[in-house]
Amino acid sequence: MREKSFMSDLELAKIREERLKQTQIKNLEDWLPKTKLGKLVKDKKITKIDDVLKHKVLEPEIIDTLLNLKSDILNIGQAKGKFGGGKRRAWRQTQKKTEEGNVATFACMAVVGNENGYIGLGYGRAKETLPARAKAVRYAKLNLTKIKRGCGSFDCVCNEEHTVPFIVEGKCGSVRVKLMPAPQGTGLVIGDECKKILKLAGIKDVYSATSGQIRTTLNLGRACMDALSKTQEM
Repeated sequence: MREKSFMSDLELAKIREERLKQTQIKNLEDWLPKTKLGKLVKDKKITKIDDVLKHKVLEPEIIDTLLNLKSDILNIGQAKGKFGGGKRRAWRQTQKKTEEGNVATFACMAVVGNENGYIGLGYGRAKETLPARAKAVRYAKLNLTKIKRGCGSFDCVCNEEHTVPFIVEGKCGSVRVKLMPAPQGTGLVIGDECKKILKLAGIKDVYSATSGQIRTTLNLGRACMDALSKTQEM
């Protein structure tokens, strides 16, 4: 029974991915750009993503037209309850006290990337879970940035782009994330949430050191993105 349920979950995930791809293709076909940059991309006068990132992107369809992105969700919330409380989950729920009662709000943090040097992080809030995820993915696409990869480890001479080119450190709040080059075969020696970001960025091997309130996943993800963005400074 467990194997059957596991297979059904995989099939459901595949069906959801296919539906998302179909809706994305349909949205791109029906897309009517409103900005000058969007019109140039729609008319195929701009075909390179690097030329787009030089300007401020206001339409996520611009990114979808030029790149095939994958998305994932960071576990920024925790479950409530006596026995199940404290378990990590994707939705961060808050409540506002009003005269009508408690008004719940759900927040979500999404990461998008093409596993080849382009990565984006977004945070969205809504009264329901699915609109919050859609907002987070949209903002992640609008915040897309390019990072630099390389082979910066002293005991690796493969000259392939599989790790960070040099030591970088990012911060957000009290959280500090330090990424160090690693040789091929090391893997991602970092927490699970930062692994999602690094995988979508196309980094396969890295050493890391973290400090501060790392249980605050919001700041942890932003600190990791800050460290990756510093790879373009040299």
